[in-house]
Amino acid sequence: MKHYQKNFENMILRDYLALDRTKLANERTFLGYIRTFISILLSGVGFVQFVDIEAVKYLGFVLCFISPIFFIVGIWKYFSMRKGIKKLEENGS
Repeated sequence: MKHYQKNFENMILRDYLALDRTKLANERTFLGYIRTFISILLSGVGFVQFVDIEAVKYLGFVLCFISPIFFIVGIWKYFSMRKGIKKLEENGS
């Protein structure tokens, strides 16, 4: 609870727990984006490497192209939410 000492007199236990749950949910969402990125990338690589049908290879290339978008969006959302959480901590909820 050290990270809340700045606004200790303004916050009750429920506020501490709500901020901690929000931080954990943000991290869990970020990990979900990373997991999606890896899954789509590996699917695309698998289609390109192991399938001889030309249309499926194009699908693999599309998946390889789209997967970094999930990674970038996940990072952007994680840091924007983290910035909002820090503002809440500074304001004392």
